Amino acid sequence: MIRRHHQRKQLDREAQHLAPGASEEAAIGRRVFAEGRGPVLTDLDGNQYLDFAAGTLTQSLGHTHPEVVEALTTQARRLWNVHDSATPDRAELLDLLARLLPDHLDTYALFSTGAEVVEAALRVVQATAPPGRNRIGALRHGFHGKTMGARMLVQWDVGHQAFAGNSILGYSPYCYRCPLDMEYPSCGVRCASLVRKHIADKPNVSALVFEPVLGAAGVIVPPPGYWKQISDACRSQGVLLVADEVLTGGGRTGAFLASERLGIEPDVAALSKGTANGFPFAVLAGRSAVLHDPAAARPGAYASTYASNPLGIAAARATLEVIERDQLVERVRVLGELLDARLNALHARFENLGDVRGLGLLYGLEFVTDRSSRRPAPEIARAVYATALDLGLRVALGGHILRLAPPFTIDEALLDEGVKLLEKAIEQVVA
Repeated sequence: MIRRHHQRKQLDREAQHLAPGASEEAAIGRRVFAEGRGPVLTDLDGNQYLDFAAGTLTQSLGHTHPEVVEALTTQARRLWNVHDSATPDRAELLDLLARLLPDHLDTYALFSTGAEVVEAALRVVQATAPPGRNRIGALRHGFHGKTMGARMLVQWDVGHQAFAGNSILGYSPYCYRCPLDMEYPSCGVRCASLVRKHIADKPNVSALVFEPVLGAAGVIVPPPGYWKQISDACRSQGVLLVADEVLTGGGRTGAFLASERLGIEPDVAALSKGTANGFPFAVLAGRSAVLHDPAAARPGAYASTYASNPLGIAAARATLEVIERDQLVERVRVLGELLDARLNALHARFENLGDVRGLGLLYGLEFVTDRSSRRPAPEIARAVYATALDLGLRVALGGHILRLAPPFTIDEALLDEGVKLLEKAIEQVVA
């Protein structure tokens, strides 16, 4: 029996002053989380939950990992902010990034959030674009943050008016809901050839900004051939490839960058979420020729209030050292295969679970009213989310899709337990 007394009082107290507009999962879940240890969260009333959302798909090592806690605590006693000046640990982190990232991404700028690092990437693109290349490509269903530049990439309207963007949108590889009414592989990956035609082959396009695996859209994983066709065309036409790896960077898909696993060689990559185990931190990684371009590297170009802050550097260094030392990227691949098998068994069992897709420890479950119409069923997804929470499992909710992203450090027994709780939740909702 879930206890809620203390949480209700806390939420009622907050409601007197807190602005509305919380995430769907917070609004529906109405939990007050008080403590986290590894893959387990504890709320204010003492109820425990397996956290298959890993914070906001951020806690690669689970909650309050002791080595990250120690690094932050030690640094907090020393130094917090000196703008973007050098500090003792910064060179160590840069060397660590150079070991983990592909060799061609050898130059880095350090920021604090995913949206901020995407904006920095856009500044680089705009600064280095040749004359006449004044347009940027992006993918439909993409998500790059809530700041103005990131929103305008996908022409995301907020409020009562749209701000005109300067982007050209291409088709994402959403096979389950193909906008061209085709099926893979007989389609010949037509979506990719249209991205090539509308973006890569246009002489006025300077860059394509993309998520290798589209996260907020519901973990849309491209079919074989999609990225090869697009990246080859961009490379031959001089269009920069800017990979938004804010969610996927750091090992989440079973490679340090999802781009590596999908055979893409980006010119610039943006990382954040799991890079510092959920502590606000972000990395812009790029080719030396791009980030050292004088037009992109004018004084202040890579500076911001919290750029290179010592606390973020400490958290990122500790997180990435554990990932490297314990070979957690390889572990993600192994656990990902187990998770894939377990989730596909659920897909075979439940008619309302229209699609299951993912890579590594990142999966999306798409709920529908029925498989023939594929009509989205957000009411089912919300009910499954709430029921799973009451059973002791936390996942990430968005519309008619649930996302799963357990920490890399979870063991097989707890992975199985989490899937069983999810199965029980679906069973209770759709039975």
